[in-house]
Amino acid sequence: MLVIAALVLIPPAKANASPGDDAKAVAALDTQYQAAVKVNDVATMNRILADDFVLVTGRGAVATKADLLKEAREKQTIYERQEEEEGSQKVRVWGDTAVVTALLTIKGVREGKPIDYKLWFSDTYVRMPEGWRYVFGQASFPLPK
Repeated sequence: MLVIAALVLIPPAKANASPGDDAKAVAALDTQYQAAVKVNDVATMNRILADDFVLVTGRGAVATKADLLKEAREKQTIYERQEEEEGSQKVRVWGDTAVVTALLTIKGVREGKPIDYKLWFSDTYVRMPEGWRYVFGQASFPLPK
């Protein structure tokens, strides 16, 4: 765990990081982000999300960093599950850009109504001077049961 934490928390030096190391760092960071969402951890979400972050859902809704942090702060969703399906995560790295694709299971209560579904997502990360930041997300429609 310390190695993963070091890869995530220490801004990588571009010249020293291999694509494999970058992929591991981004994979760990995305898993950390999903875990933060599950418990409405605003501080961790704030650290990982880029200031100009945008999420587009399968239904066409658009959310910014401020929107997601507000939702977490207000605990609009209480999650029982909010995690990537084991073995579904794939990370592709091109220089200072990485894309994570995975199948996400979501179960809980949103604004008083039960939710329970799976969806595919693609999360785009960009290497910035302070390290990798989550800049853009796109989610599919919830998959049929």
